[in-house]
Amino acid sequence: MASGISIKNKRAYFEYHILDTYTAGIKLLGTEIKSIREGKADINDAFCTFIDGQLYVRNMQIAEYSHGSFYNHEAKRDRILLLNKKELAKLKINIEEKGFTIIPLKIFTSERGFAKLEIGLAQGKKIYDKRETLKDRDAKLEMSRAMKR
Repeated sequence: MASGISIKNKRAYFEYHILDTYTAGIKLLGTEIKSIREGKADINDAFCTFIDGQLYVRNMQIAEYSHGSFYNHEAKRDRILLLNKKELAKLKINIEEKGFTIIPLKIFTSERGFAKLEIGLAQGKKIYDKRETLKDRDAKLEMSRAMKR
């Protein structure tokens, strides 16, 4: 049933140090899961926040389903993330500290066909850290090119 959809947030690893990752379920509407299975979702500008004790993902864009009628969903709306209580409590304590945030890293479909969101507890990088990341990436590219020769 699952087609192996995987939509990644490539900017997240460049902008943040990822300290811890969690896999969360997403509470979706019918047309939203169909759009995700078509690969029409974007999480580059998304972030997670607590509202009334529940974890929500904001600014995640799921395009309207192409064959949907008037039952279609809003493209950008807050969606509830499903985690157990221990994980929610741990995340809430961590984001109350200065400089930590929760960002989505990847949307994928499970073996049973459910949409899952991999989220990460992250700390923002400084400009010099970003430069270091670019240098490391270029060095790895040069090494792989040299090995192919």
